[in-house]
Amino acid sequence: MSHTALSDPSGSLVERLDLPPCGHGRLDGMTFTVKDNIDIAAHKTSYGSPAWRDAHAAPAHNAVCVDQLLAAGAHCIGKVVADEFTYSLDGESQFFGTPRNAKAPDRVPGGSSSGSAASIANGLADFSIGTDSGGSIRVPASLCGVWGMRPSLHRISEAGVLPFMPSVSTVGVLAARFENLNAAVRVLLRSSNRSIAPLQRLLLLVDALEISDKAVQNQAYSALERISDSVGITVEPLRFSQIAGGNTPLGDCNTRALRDLQTAEFQSTVGNWIEATKPELGYTFTMAYGNVQRFDRVAALESLVRCERFFEAINAYLVPGTVICFPTTPVIAPKKGTLTTLDNVLDFYDRTMTVTAFSGVGRLPEISAPVLTVEGCPVGLSFAAGHYQDEFLLAAVQEMLGEDADCRA
Repeated sequence: MSHTALSDPSGSLVERLDLPPCGHGRLDGMTFTVKDNIDIAAHKTSYGSPAWRDAHAAPAHNAVCVDQLLAAGAHCIGKVVADEFTYSLDGESQFFGTPRNAKAPDRVPGGSSSGSAASIANGLADFSIGTDSGGSIRVPASLCGVWGMRPSLHRISEAGVLPFMPSVSTVGVLAARFENLNAAVRVLLRSSNRSIAPLQRLLLLVDALEISDKAVQNQAYSALERISDSVGITVEPLRFSQIAGGNTPLGDCNTRALRDLQTAEFQSTVGNWIEATKPELGYTFTMAYGNVQRFDRVAALESLVRCERFFEAINAYLVPGTVICFPTTPVIAPKKGTLTTLDNVLDFYDRTMTVTAFSGVGRLPEISAPVLTVEGCPVGLSFAAGHYQDEFLLAAVQEMLGEDADCRA
């Protein structure tokens, strides 16, 4: 059963739900929310767009990932706000409002899984499921000061998740406590008890640190020094050019690879529907969609080849036992209403996506841990491992942060 929730203080709920578990297991007694691009039977999915919601019938079935959680004992309490067509990283929605960033209320929560992060940071649920392609779980996790994990691409079923960028997007989890993140992710991954490699090597992606604000750099260095001392492993600096060869800058993961793949796929999924129906679009999305409309698909085909080359190079480097670290976002959350000028938008998006695109092209599992604080605002420190090394990464992060894993959140 359900009812529409209009008085949620966090501003994260689109619809309050009461979906009890259909089984028992690892998630007994836990509650969760669902990003509003993931289907729940008999409830319309908005995709962050009232026009999309009104033009489509309610689904007959839950997304497979929702069924997994209900069967493992979790209780779904609501659907939460997503940025329009999930095509944003800031979390400001013209149609559904901006969910409250609990730890920095005058600042944006980050997107596009804005409601997922806000519902957790404001204490509404134990965990939330969202989606991530260019950083849509990791960015709000970082800016709201919660845990967020983007798993290896396609480790989790995307059946019942609305189309966005099929070659890039994945379902993931946000939580206030590592314990909750770990439990929910392992249910979704269908984790076995197979042996995993021990943590042997810690790398620091220097390029990502260098484009971060100075205060973020300082906090990241201090945190990594503590982690290094704790596990007895020296942190090794690494540049992306050492992975990809030549003088390849980290920014190529975004501007010359992932961004073009994302845009081409968005044209073929959502773009076709927009062009056919001419729905009402929000102001911010309209500006971004102009770039999609002008996109030259044929000229960008080389980017698809580059994505594959980067994937192969990154994963050849990240052998089992290896973790690579970097700030999840190079900045703290921008203040609400400031992403209105081109300079501010480009600074936030270009630097942020330069970092988030690394795991995107590598199809890597990445965990954003809420361990940094800059100017009173949270910033995540990310840990990534090779493709399909999700269970190793979860164990490694727990080892690195130890008892602090939950008390830091």
